[in-house]
Parts: sequence; C-alpha cells; structure tokens
Amino acid sequence: MDLYEYQAKELFIRHEVPTTPGEVCTTAGDAETVAARIGGPVVVKAQVKTGGRGKAGGVKLADDPADARAKAEAILGMDIKGHTVHRVLVAEASDIAEEYYVSFLLDRANRTFLAMASVEGGVEIEEVAATKPEALAKIRVDALEGVSPTLAREIAAAANFPEDVRSQVADILVDLWRTMVKEDATLVEVNPLVKTPDGRVLALDGKVTLDENAAFRHPHHEELIDRDGTDAIELRAKDLDLNYVKLEGSVGIIGNGAGLVMSTLDVVSYAGEEFGGVEPANFLDIGGGASAEVMANGLDIVLGDPDVQAVFVNVFGGITACDAVANGIVQAISMLEQRGESVTKPIVCRIDGNNAEEGRQILNEAEHDLIELVETMDDAARRVAELAAARAAGK
Repeated sequence: MDLYEYQAKELFIRHEVPTTPGEVCTTAGDAETVAARIGGPVVVKAQVKTGGRGKAGGVKLADDPADARAKAEAILGMDIKGHTVHRVLVAEASDIAEEYYVSFLLDRANRTFLAMASVEGGVEIEEVAATKPEALAKIRVDALEGVSPTLAREIAAAANFPEDVRSQVADILVDLWRTMVKEDATLVEVNPLVKTPDGRVLALDGKVTLDENAAFRHPHHEELIDRDGTDAIELRAKDLDLNYVKLEGSVGIIGNGAGLVMSTLDVVSYAGEEFGGVEPANFLDIGGGASAEVMANGLDIVLGDPDVQAVFVNVFGGITACDAVANGIVQAISMLEQRGESVTKPIVCRIDGNNAEEGRQILNEAEHDLIELVETMDDAARRVAELAAARAAGK
C-alpha cells in the first residue's frame, strides 16, 4: 500500500525522523487556518500518489495565511498525471542549502534489502541513476543485522555526504531503517533530504510503501487506507477478506490459487482477441478451501461489477475436492438469490482435479439456466469471451 506524503511524514514523526511540521487539508479555508497556526511562510503541496507534482504546479510557496488559501484553491481539483488532487499538505517552509536523497527498499530480484543514497537529491532518482550512476550509492542491508550506526556511517560515506552533515545523515538512516522494520514497509524514501542554512538535516518529503501482508500486525494501518481513492468494489472485497483486484475488462474471473488465476487472465485475454478484444474484469483468488459462503461472496463481488458481462469460474480441485466446489457454486447462486440479489449474468465453469467427475455431475444436475459447464480451460475461456461480447452488444 502506497502512502501519501503526509501519511509517510506522520510515520517519520512516530519514529523520530526529523521533518517539518504540517497538516493535511481538504479545503482552502483549512489551509489558511493551518498556515496561521504554523506562522511564517508555508509550502502547499498536492497529495497524490505520483511524482512530478512540482513540475505540474502542485507545489507552491505561500508567504502568509491568505496566500496559502489562494495557493490551495489553485491546487485542489488539479489533475496531475491522471490523479485528481483532493488534499493538500500545508507545511512549514524550509530554507534549503543542499538537497540529498536516501532510501531503503526491498530488492526482490536479489533477495535482499538495499540502501540507496545520493548527494544529488531533489530530482527523480531514476534520472540520477540513468545519467550519473556513480552519484548513487547502493549498499546491501542484511535483514537480520539491519542498519547499525556503523553501517549507516558507511552508507553516508559511500554517497560522499559532506563531513559536516554525515553524522546527522547516519542518524537519520538508522531512524528510517527503524521505520521500515517497525511498520513492515517495502520502501522508505526521502527526496529531498535537505540541509538548511543553519546546518540541520530534515526529511522534507517522504514516500512509504507498506506490506499489506503484514497488516494484521498493525491495526493503525487501517486508517491509512485511501478509501476515497480506492475502487469501491475492491474495498468491499477487502472487507470480505477476498484477494481481489479490479481490472478494466468485461469477464469476471474466479479461481482458486493465484497461479491458476493469473493463467486464467492470460487465457481469457488471448481468447478475447477473437471477439473484439474482450479482457478480464478482475483478479479474484478464493483460495484452496473455498466454502459456499466464500464462493457466494466472490460471485457477489464479481457480479456486482457493472463492467462484468459474463463470469468464468476456473477451479482445480486439490485439498478441496471438485464436488465440494461444485456444491459451493450451486449453493452460492441460491444464497445470492435468497439475499434478493438476482443472478442474470452467464457463468461458465471449468473444474478439474480431485473428484472432477462428481463435480461436473453436480453442476449438470443443477440444470441452472446461467451455469454452463465447459471441459477445458481454453474452450471455457473462448466461450466466456463469446458470451461477454454478445451480452455487451445486446444480443
């Protein structure tokens, strides 16, 4: 889960990373009030989960509260790379003598953690890496040993931080690593980390990505979820403990096992080319031990998507046998109808694996008008794409 800048800085404060005071605002009036409370010049910053805010006009200095109100009015509602600005961060403006860059991230390719640091901050780090790779220090971090004060000083030295700030930078690196570990983050980044004219080093900006798999350890992370910016169907699926991701197609996908669901997305996308580019509408993995209730919740979520024209249930029976899955599908439709949620979209089922014959028999004997059983994955993908295309065309 990517955080907004103001949320990242709240975590920084929690873990004693030095930063500038500020508050998030949703109206220009609030921005004026916060600026008056801070006193002196402030910076008004668009809160969107993308880079390039400054170039787009989403970061502006304000001299006084009235100016902060005017700047907030100009920024709120802006479109920055497809993201509409609904919030601004009003923070104390800081004079900048030098700008740096520091980060910790999970390096999945090399199965380690990585520290990156540069004395050339304030610009996109990809630009530094591409044009001046020698200016970006990269140091591996052992997950068990972590970042000790000694390693932090080595990172600061490798990045050629000036001697007069190297000790402060090392302390901040230790604090940032603590933030990463304590919050179960996969990325903690500060760009820019700044030196002020009086010699202080501050995290002027922040970017944090949290590992959602660790959410059960962090009840306070629930309040960090961006409910306004998250698809309503995804939020409802999350409340039902379903592993769901909204996509942009018209074929609803339900499967058991992430690998099978990913393969199903590919097969449907390929088959959909024959019918004008039909694509999957979602990723939904109901897991290996799906009960009738879980299947009902999954169908409820998928069928409730107005973009979905047909559903593909692709299940391979393993620990949960196919006859149990088939009973779950039949019971799920019955449960939805009992809830008063009429099922009107065709459902193509392909089941294989443990007790597949028994499962197919159950679906055939159910004689449900909307359930269509297809033997192979490829044929089922083609059929569901055909049905989705026909229904979208009103045939």
